Amino acid sequence: MRFVLLAIVLVFPFFDLYVTARFARWTGVPLWLWLMGSLIGGLLLLKNERIAFRSNVVAALHGEQSLLRELVDSGRKVLAAILLIMPGILTDLMALLLLLLPINHARLRPQPAGAGRGYGRREPIDGDFQRTD
Repeated sequence: MRFVLLAIVLVFPFFDLYVTARFARWTGVPLWLWLMGSLIGGLLLLKNERIAFRSNVVAALHGEQSLLRELVDSGRKVLAAILLIMPGILTDLMALLLLLLPINHARLRPQPAGAGRGYGRREPIDGDFQRTD
């Protein structure tokens, strides 16, 4: 069973390049343009996710966001970037499918009423203090 999985993993990139070459010939777009476009897209996605990951971790450490949700989103984007960097149209389609899945989108989840900036944080109460003996 291990050898079957190993064979699949080793043969898939060559099959993907073959499908990409056939697709490039069918569309009339040069093969290098398909490969360079997905490579540049993957590198840009990886660079942007690296920058966004830092700010998300700092926000999670301050208690403004959930750390697990941000880690899952970041991992999904990094995996999609790696799939875009790999040459081939099948891996590009898998990467786009991975990016389109609505997994852990904070904007899609409704927040409970009264939810502020952070989880469990309350706004300070302004007032005057006087000690009475």
